[in-house]
Amino acid sequence: MTENLRERIVKGEFELGEQLSEARIAKNLQVSRTPVREAINRLEMEGLLVVEPQRGSFVFNLEPEELAKLCDARVCLETTALTSAMQANPQALHAALGDCVDRMKVARETENDADYLLQDTMFHQRLFDCADNRFLNDAYQTIALKMAALRSRLGYHPDHMEKSYREHLELVQCVRDGDVHKALEILKLHIDRKEGSYWSDATSMDSLTQQSK
Repeated sequence: MTENLRERIVKGEFELGEQLSEARIAKNLQVSRTPVREAINRLEMEGLLVVEPQRGSFVFNLEPEELAKLCDARVCLETTALTSAMQANPQALHAALGDCVDRMKVARETENDADYLLQDTMFHQRLFDCADNRFLNDAYQTIALKMAALRSRLGYHPDHMEKSYREHLELVQCVRDGDVHKALEILKLHIDRKEGSYWSDATSMDSLTQQSK
């Protein structure tokens, strides 16, 4: 139940800020309301849902300034993870990122945007998998699901996807060459709130809402 709702939120089946009905979800899935309520409690802990007393449960939403702060946190965590991974496990990192990019290529060729965005999420997770620092990974997990959900809503534009794919290829090349400085420059450009692929269009919650429809 929890996995089902989590996946639907991350994939963008619900709009940001949308209210969820326990009764409707239970009816659609043909279960009692108890497991639905347990799933909602779990997803509230994960930050994907906000539960307001006397009002109900809502998909998380972010004001522009919150989105900017989330992006700042992402830059700090991912640049640290990339540096650590290139120092601790460069070959494993190159293989893992290369595999993601290969899968991205297939997804683009088959016009499977959902799979492309899934591989995008996996690409960034691989930085933490190879960083040899579980505390860093734990910190990233506090925002990873929100990032995946936002990526699903902001990542479908063809121009964005082309730019995203190119930057991922460049990152793989830098890892292969052992060029930490250039890799960090590309990663910052890729995700920075002022210049990054996702955030250049996300200047207001209106843009998020429009792209989630």
